[in-house]
Amino acid sequence: MLMQPTCSKRQCKHFWGVLQDGEKEETERNHCAAFPNRIPDEIAYGSNKHAKPLPDQGNDIVYEKK
Repeated sequence: MLMQPTCSKRQCKHFWGVLQDGEKEETERNHCAAFPNRIPDEIAYGSNKHAKPLPDQGNDIVYEKK
């Protein structure tokens, strides 16, 4: 089971939750509007507060409190 990501703790309005492929916990991943496939660990669990889009993000969505 994944730890609660920082973006969830900070109550980002773009956080969607956890996706899981199949029934194996190893396939769980955090996702949001900015990162629909997987939130990078530097944002989900690191010190990046996602105040600016990442260079290869593909959109300009950043952290916004609910």
